[in-house]
Amino acid sequence: MQIDRRAVVAAIGATLAIGGRVRAEERPLVTVYKDPSCDCCDAWIGHIEGAGFSTKVVQTTGMSELKFNLQVPYTVRACHTAIVGDYLVEGHVPAEAIIKLLAERPALKGGLAVPGMPVGSPGMEIPGKAPEEYDVLLFGDGEPRRFMRFRGGERI
Repeated sequence: MQIDRRAVVAAIGATLAIGGRVRAEERPLVTVYKDPSCDCCDAWIGHIEGAGFSTKVVQTTGMSELKFNLQVPYTVRACHTAIVGDYLVEGHVPAEAIIKLLAERPALKGGLAVPGMPVGSPGMEIPGKAPEEYDVLLFGDGEPRRFMRFRGGERI
């Protein structure tokens, strides 16, 4: 029996494409808590959805109380808070960092944060302004520490 090389390459490509879709579909729901007046949060939600995550948005004017109840450290707080699986995501965290967190699954009660609102982070792109460098911090088991570093949406 002769094997058609093109058929094998096509079959491998189809398998990889299906595998990529399955992995994206298996990503947990991202529940985002945000103030109704915050537009940058909407832009971040678009970034997360563009990376294959489904989202549920909860509008609330009680963000400070929510962050307190979820035990988000004051030093890492930003505008919106999300819950992804067993983790919290605070602020304009790039989807790449969330995917890495979910793959590594560190044992902690916390998650990832981008404190403040760095220019160029997902949802904070400003035409004409150079993107800033910023850290994505891992928090919840002691002092927050660097998990990844980015300039705008690009890992550095």
